[in-house]
Amino acid sequence: MEQPKGWSWQDRAEGSIRRGTALDPSVEPVDGVRAFPTAYLQERLLITQDQVDNGQEAYDREIRELREAAGSFGWNLDIESPDALRAADPLVPGVPGFLRAHLTTPDEPTRGESPVPPDAWRVLQRARRSSGTPMPRTSLEHVLSIDPVGLNPFSRTNPFSRTNPFSRTNPVRGAGGGAGGSDDYLEPGRGARQPVAWLGPAPQRTAAPKRGRRPVVAVLDTGCGAHDWLPDDIVTRHIELDGVPVGLTDEADPERYPDLYGQLDGEIDAVAGHGTFIAGIIRQAAPEADILSIRMAGALGVIDESTFLTTVAQVVELLRRHREDPKTGHPIDVLNLSLGYYHETPVDGQFSTTLNALLATARELGCVVVCSAGNDAIDRPSFPASLWPWPGADNGIPRDKDAPHVSVGALNPSARSVALFSNVGPWVQVYAPGAAVVSTSPGFVGGEQATTRADVDGLRRETIDPDDYRGGFAIWSGTSFAAPYVAGRIAAQLGTVPPQGVTADAATKAVAAVLKTLPSPVERG
Repeated sequence: MEQPKGWSWQDRAEGSIRRGTALDPSVEPVDGVRAFPTAYLQERLLITQDQVDNGQEAYDREIRELREAAGSFGWNLDIESPDALRAADPLVPGVPGFLRAHLTTPDEPTRGESPVPPDAWRVLQRARRSSGTPMPRTSLEHVLSIDPVGLNPFSRTNPFSRTNPFSRTNPVRGAGGGAGGSDDYLEPGRGARQPVAWLGPAPQRTAAPKRGRRPVVAVLDTGCGAHDWLPDDIVTRHIELDGVPVGLTDEADPERYPDLYGQLDGEIDAVAGHGTFIAGIIRQAAPEADILSIRMAGALGVIDESTFLTTVAQVVELLRRHREDPKTGHPIDVLNLSLGYYHETPVDGQFSTTLNALLATARELGCVVVCSAGNDAIDRPSFPASLWPWPGADNGIPRDKDAPHVSVGALNPSARSVALFSNVGPWVQVYAPGAAVVSTSPGFVGGEQATTRADVDGLRRETIDPDDYRGGFAIWSGTSFAAPYVAGRIAAQLGTVPPQGVTADAATKAVAAVLKTLPSPVERG
């Protein structure tokens, strides 16, 4: 299969290293902090820039507590450019910026226990215990996951699977050799990705409006590959902010190269083509809409939280500038986030508010935020989908009158039942088609072959090649694909948009009109 120019075994090996480790809540317990499993980077913490009075003094005090906690284990804590944190303005005005704090082990032990490798959770918990505070400016750096069925924070291809309580003993998982439970969706013909023939016409759209503009859906995902439905006059694939590219621009593009990592077996990477599939769903649901595609994840579908926050901040800043002056920035009316993670302490005062502040700023500017609920068949709230004041929420997020935040679970093809893999709960606002969905695919060809071939009279005759996507279309399943269906429907409902964008009231009415046509949690079953 085709590889990036200059690609070597070193690139394949380095890229195959799984990001993150599983958090063990029993390690370094602290009274008043009830933790749950998550995936995080052991060697990093995120430090939030303080925006309140006496913020510098509180920031310095928290850093001292962290350094003392790290030192008690024999580790060093080094903050990325602390002077820049004190001098620079945040990227989005009014939203705190952040820097990474790196934990390292000195060449020679100094004092303390010195377990190896360094562990950010141990440091954070010990700092909380010694200071008697929740350390509100400090958080773990989580690992987010792009989430089609078969790739999620507690499943097959991530580094934190075997020891996780949501894996092998889960009752919705198959047992023995056959498929069963939500694993059934992984089987070809039942919802897993497979080639399919599209027989209808391509989505058609009218000429650009003479007054106003087309609605714009921004997709932060794996990028967008080449497809006849997705030309450059519909999909913006590259954008800069102050001369800096937004998102990833390296050669390891999972929308161009289907098999970047893993063994040389020709198997298509788990999320290769994910962003193209999402863009195709938006094209079907909103033919008149334009798409801003930002590549944020690689072929393994995992994203460091700091990368995610930086990308979201850049996109929100593009939106903010455009609202101030339509000749600058970039218009965005709907933001689609088909990804997520689970926070270890998802209650008020015990998680960083940076992500919520960024999304709240986007909503203040009239942009609807649409998030996938996740595919773990559990009711545990996921981030960012649950970052709204849902019934019974203990996240401390107040109600507002800004553009809505919409969390989306998946329906089966009948639209009469929720997909078994879909997360559920009062934090999931709506369910939309997300199982065995048909959409666009780059023209990938994998290493699997047709089961049977029997040529006659010069005709190539064979059964379906299970990973030959040169027809340009596929079937796939996941709440990843329910979210863009809703995002596209909202964009279509917005219709022609004023040059600067819609008001929060207009966005709220558009969302209400779309959600009214979809099954609500009350109606399921």
